[in-house]
Amino acid sequence: MSTRKAPRMSPDSTVLPPRKKLFGTDGIRGTANKAPMDAGTALRLGQAAGKYFNRGTHRHRVVIGKDTRLSGYMLEPALTAGFVSAGIDVVLVGPLPTPAIAMMTRSLRADLGVMISASHNPHEDNGIKLFGPDGLKLSDEQEADIEALMAGDLSSALVLPAKLGRASRLDDAPGRYIEAAKQSFPRGLTLEGLRLVVDCAHGAAYKVAPTVLWELGAEVVSVGVAPDGFNINRGVGSTAPQQLADLVRERRADLGIALDGDADRVVLVDELGTVIDGDQILAVIADSWAREGKLKGGGLVATVMSNMGLERFLASRGLALHRTAVGDRYVGERMRELGCNLGGEQSGHMIISDFGTTGDGLVAALQVLAVLVEEKQPASQVCRRFTTLPQKLVNIRFSGTTPLKDQAVQEAIAAEEARLGSRGRVLIRASGTEPVIRVMVEAEEEELLNQSLDALCGVIRAKLGT
Repeated sequence: MSTRKAPRMSPDSTVLPPRKKLFGTDGIRGTANKAPMDAGTALRLGQAAGKYFNRGTHRHRVVIGKDTRLSGYMLEPALTAGFVSAGIDVVLVGPLPTPAIAMMTRSLRADLGVMISASHNPHEDNGIKLFGPDGLKLSDEQEADIEALMAGDLSSALVLPAKLGRASRLDDAPGRYIEAAKQSFPRGLTLEGLRLVVDCAHGAAYKVAPTVLWELGAEVVSVGVAPDGFNINRGVGSTAPQQLADLVRERRADLGIALDGDADRVVLVDELGTVIDGDQILAVIADSWAREGKLKGGGLVATVMSNMGLERFLASRGLALHRTAVGDRYVGERMRELGCNLGGEQSGHMIISDFGTTGDGLVAALQVLAVLVEEKQPASQVCRRFTTLPQKLVNIRFSGTTPLKDQAVQEAIAAEEARLGSRGRVLIRASGTEPVIRVMVEAEEEELLNQSLDALCGVIRAKLGT
């Protein structure tokens, strides 16, 4: 059982290998219709990825899905043209959650899966995520290889006219995911008698999520299910759950479910209107599965951001918390290394490998609902497995080189770790996508937390001259 504190300085999950510029932690992302999130880049990505995965003599296939952003209508045909020109058949499935694309990449025996989405970002942004034939996100090395191809001469990727790929639309794709999601809910249980409010963020799950919950027996109140190309994540979804909390109280619902734009993330709201984050969701599932003998690997995987309260709760149950860098890809990689079947992030990415290869907000919510049904207790009791320790995060912008290796900063970190001891922890990391140092402190008492946070931020700002 792991009881060690998280490292005080952690590599941010957005730090990229030296030869990667386009790909970040979760694919390529940026402002729509500006490089790299423009049609030209999408075309070259399709050609480069098509060349990379065009191996063997079989007909090659890629599955392309998207969320509801207007810019998806620009990126989808550009990617399609790139893949077709590289001799890859394209299967278009339209707006569907990211986990549905990972699932269908495997079930359709495709060589590659593509999701066009910027997750919880506003409509002005978009992104492209790639999945391999196993339904897993590509490794850093694979992404770097594809990026290198994009930077070079792609004429060799273009096939003869007789070998061009074909594009088709899979009309029953939503039904395939609906049935797969329903199969994750324990047999013999039903959601009958429960009133649920589901917020789909005007995103990719706006049709499938309410359908799954209704077909399992619940009375469903749906919000965030009227996408217009511009309103995705606007005041709704997992990053803005206040409207959901108000509606749960107003409708006297048993639980609220807030997904993000591509539905790979979820936060919940109990019947009192209190938000339940990813750490509590992990605790609920882990505790229930451990008692049923379904939890594998002797614990679960979470990131350095997960609360110490979760770690202490798991330890009290004889379970380990294995920490990794921020990013669901790193959570998934560690799960496979350790043989764990449960992992996730405080922000709501939940990977449950018994049912999928990537984060799935709806499937995670169904596992919590199963516990509600079995324990016959309100969500305010079921989803409060531990007391959260106070935790604060401060972002400090800088220019030039990071001051984290400065001796005075290192001494300050050591001093605050000594002050906190077993009563808290310090996590300082430099972002790889912007010139920001993230300073996080967690402690049993608010006053102790503020003292450490002020001391650390003061030293760092003094070195920056700000």
